[in-house]
Amino acid sequence: MLDTHVIETGPNPRTTIIVLHGLGADGYDFVPICGELDLAAIGPVRYVFPHAPQRPVTINNGYVMRAWYDIRVVDLQRQEDEAGLRESQRQIAALIDAERARGMPAERIVLMGFSQGCAMTLMTALRYPERLGGAVGMSGYLPLAPTTAAERHAANADLPLFLGHGTQDPIVALSRGTAARDALRALGHEVQWHDYPMPHSVCPEEIAHINAWLLAQLA
Repeated sequence: MLDTHVIETGPNPRTTIIVLHGLGADGYDFVPICGELDLAAIGPVRYVFPHAPQRPVTINNGYVMRAWYDIRVVDLQRQEDEAGLRESQRQIAALIDAERARGMPAERIVLMGFSQGCAMTLMTALRYPERLGGAVGMSGYLPLAPTTAAERHAANADLPLFLGHGTQDPIVALSRGTAARDALRALGHEVQWHDYPMPHSVCPEEIAHINAWLLAQLA
C-alpha cells in the first residue's frame, strides 16, 4: 500500500478525494491547494494524499525521485512506461478499495491529479470496476490512449470528468490536454474543460472551477 497523508475536515467524512501529485513532488504538494476548497455544502471530506514511489526517471538522467512512472522521452506519446503505469494504477486502485472497506461508497470517491497525477487519475478512474464520483485532471494527458476504449470498465463508461490546462504549459503541451478531452468526449464522457493563461501550474480561477464542479457532482 502506498504511503499517504490524510486530512479530514470533520468527523464521519461523507466524501473521499484522493489527490495525486506530479513528478518529483510528494503527497504534501497539494495540501495547501485543497485547503482552499470550500466543500462544506457536501459535508466533511477525507483527503488522501499518497506519495508516489521513488524511481529513476530517464529524462532526468536517471535521477531517483517520486514518480508514478518513468518518462523516457520528452514526447510523452512515445515509449510510454506501460509497466510503471499499470503498477501505479493497481496501487491507486488499492487506495480506492481501502476507502470502500472503511465504508465510503465508491460513488462518493473522487480521483484528482496534476500532471503525472492527472495521467494516473484518468487511467485508474476509467478502469475501476465500481462507479466513482468523478475525476479531476489538471495539466495532464491520457496515458496509453489507444487502449482506453477497450480497457475502460462499463461501470465508469459515463464517468463525469473535469480537465484544466495552461495555455502556456511548456511541460505538457496544451495539445495533449485537448487531445485527452476530445478522446474522452468521443467515448461519451461528459468533460468539463477549461484552459487558463498560465504555465504548468494551478491558478485561483482553476481552483474555483474545480470547487464548483465538485459541489455539483457530489451534491
